[in-house]
Amino acid sequence: MDMSIIMIMLVFFMFSLMCFYSSMYFLMNSLNYFFEYNVFFMNSSNIVMTLYIDWMSLIFLSVVFLISSFVIYYSKFYMEGDLNMNRFIFLIIMFVFSMMLLIISPNLISILLGWDGLGLISYCLVIYYQNIKSFNAGMLTVLSNRVGDVFLLISISWMMNFGSWNYMFYMEFMNLNFEMKLIMIFVALASFTKSAQIPFSSWLPAAMAAPTPVSSLVHSSTLVTAGVYLMIRFENLLKSMEIMKWFLLISLLTMFMSGLNANLEYDLKKIIALSTLSQLGLMMSILFLGYGNLAFFHLLTHALFKALMFMCAGIFIHNLNNFQDIRYMGSMSMQMPFVSICFNFSNLALCGFPFLVGFYSKDLILEMILLMSYNSFIMIMFMVSTLFTVSYTFRLIYYSMMGEFNYLSLNFLNDYSWEMNKSLLMLMLMVIIGGGMFSWLLFPYPLMVCLPIYLKIIPLLLILMGMMLGWMMYLMNYKLMKKNFFMMNFFSLMWFLPIISTNGMVKITMLMSKKLSSLDQSWTENLMGRGVFLFMKLSSSWMDLLIFYFNSLLNLFLLMILLWCYFYFKF
Repeated sequence: MDMSIIMIMLVFFMFSLMCFYSSMYFLMNSLNYFFEYNVFFMNSSNIVMTLYIDWMSLIFLSVVFLISSFVIYYSKFYMEGDLNMNRFIFLIIMFVFSMMLLIISPNLISILLGWDGLGLISYCLVIYYQNIKSFNAGMLTVLSNRVGDVFLLISISWMMNFGSWNYMFYMEFMNLNFEMKLIMIFVALASFTKSAQIPFSSWLPAAMAAPTPVSSLVHSSTLVTAGVYLMIRFENLLKSMEIMKWFLLISLLTMFMSGLNANLEYDLKKIIALSTLSQLGLMMSILFLGYGNLAFFHLLTHALFKALMFMCAGIFIHNLNNFQDIRYMGSMSMQMPFVSICFNFSNLALCGFPFLVGFYSKDLILEMILLMSYNSFIMIMFMVSTLFTVSYTFRLIYYSMMGEFNYLSLNFLNDYSWEMNKSLLMLMLMVIIGGGMFSWLLFPYPLMVCLPIYLKIIPLLLILMGMMLGWMMYLMNYKLMKKNFFMMNFFSLMWFLPIISTNGMVKITMLMSKKLSSLDQSWTENLMGRGVFLFMKLSSSWMDLLIFYFNSLLNLFLLMILLWCYFYFKF
């Protein structure tokens, strides 16, 4: 099995290089390719599988395969000794191929295949450890994602008005057609469930019950970014819709809420999960402002440093015997220097430290926000959310790297496992040089953002202010919030969204089960299925059976006449 894992890792890495070189060729020559494969043909009815390949899909595939290759190699040693290692690797491979199908599909039917595949396989990965916490988190994850599947199915049914499900052929009719705008609303709601925007945010921190390699893959380039990628594909429709300002408000509140809660959280993986949620809110909000390329740029840079951050956190947790509370950490840089360097690089990239991978996208986003004439609420929310991002990043660095080690005096902390460290090396290299590389590719002509000096230095000031705020939160250690129980729960429970979503799902499923038993399994079952069997069992003559059927058909006919009269006189 060890050699097969290494072979899978090498194949994924080679696919990544091929997609990267192909994306550069497509980008330089402005190529877009449609591939159609006739799967089934009968009586002038075609079932065609369509693939759409351009520079955007290829460069995203390159990042997905790159991260997947190192995650699989990392899993080989992180999950060493696991009895179901084969099942885990197969689930990872299926997960990656579901994402690949979603990326290269211009057809809503094939997008649904990849979309549903991501949701179902993520459920299998979240419940991998098979305990009560994993089962609850998996149920919350799969039910939240099923809501998005329903919205996508509704948009597929509405596209029957066009005669095809290839949405890219109908972008020009966006100003003329009400149906296309309605489809756009449903696709946006489906993307909100996958990208965990308010009110679907609670499943993302709960999904931390999955193994850390799964978190590294899910939160960087696959599941949570599927919604953002789909919205980027529908970007042309967004620009002509009035409802976009409400979507912008939701994404801004998601960014603000997750950054605020991450400053008050002590679980290492949940802090990183909330940082993912904050960055997803940033991508969605800049997309709704009309900058699709900037959202895609930040999508790529975020994937690189978030995968490295989860891998480093996984090594910390692995060496601490599955312990995740940051209050018991400290002086990790003294005992695990290499992993700490990688962790700090990814943290600094997250908060936009100059010349790391996150700086190129976040600085450009903030400068474009300052350049355009938006209202003050949008600018304040962007700046405060960026401040919170820097704050919880440095708070995490202070807790893990400074102070004394508070867990066990007798421990075996080390980073001598160079097999796991090898998977960090390439990603750390990409964190250092990837920002400039993607910036040159996506924006070959430099964006001249001309701002006054006091606006130009605002991103740097936000980093300095965030460092001080993180230090204050580190020293405060949550003491001010402990006196107010309601406020403590309000800020640490994501504005009560987990309680609302879980109770709401329980109430909805209970209601649906009651409706199922009172409608589908009551009069129809007793009249047609079970009733016929009991009647035939009890009656001795065929005449009684014919009378029973005649009465049933007569009642059905009278019901249809009543319904026809009602609709006829109503309209």
